[in-house]
Amino acid sequence: MESPQPFRILTVCTGNICRSPVAERLLQTGLNQVSPGAFEVRSAGTRAMVGEPIQPLSAQIISTFHGSPDGFAARQLTPKILKETDLVLAMTSKHRGEVLQLDASLLKRTFTVREFARMLAVLENRGDTAQASDITEFWRALPSRAASVRHLALPPDPADNDVVDPYRRAEEVYHQMEDELAPAILGILRFARLTAPA
Repeated sequence: MESPQPFRILTVCTGNICRSPVAERLLQTGLNQVSPGAFEVRSAGTRAMVGEPIQPLSAQIISTFHGSPDGFAARQLTPKILKETDLVLAMTSKHRGEVLQLDASLLKRTFTVREFARMLAVLENRGDTAQASDITEFWRALPSRAASVRHLALPPDPADNDVVDPYRRAEEVYHQMEDELAPAILGILRFARLTAPA
């Protein structure tokens, strides 16, 4: 029997060497624990430093959370990559806009990572976490369900949708990136665990 196509998540930032690789590797590690083989997480950059490895301080954050930074090469975001994606998690509202310029059909499947985590929290608070019999089908329907509660998940400040860019900045900015990104990733993984088949 043919194994089902995994649910494909794309994380997007600018250079694809600081923020989106952290999100990619930590989501993949966590989702593998929830349901091995059901998810495929990749990343790309709107102005990628193509072929570059993950920045050392970002690699350190990945390792701290038990992910692996190895074997990574930055790649440029393209319409072809977007065509093969079920959910786009952008690091900022600007990146979300750039994704939609390349492929407007992804409107209800493209969010900032922090915004998406808040939407899942709204769904969870509503008790909308029935365990799925088929996890990939459940996740294919999830972006439009999340989009339907967007108005209930608005932050007090629009900047709270974004993850700071630490590239070429002090170590503290990498810690700020981690502080903004980690809760969102943990929220997404929590929702995945709550809704995974028993």
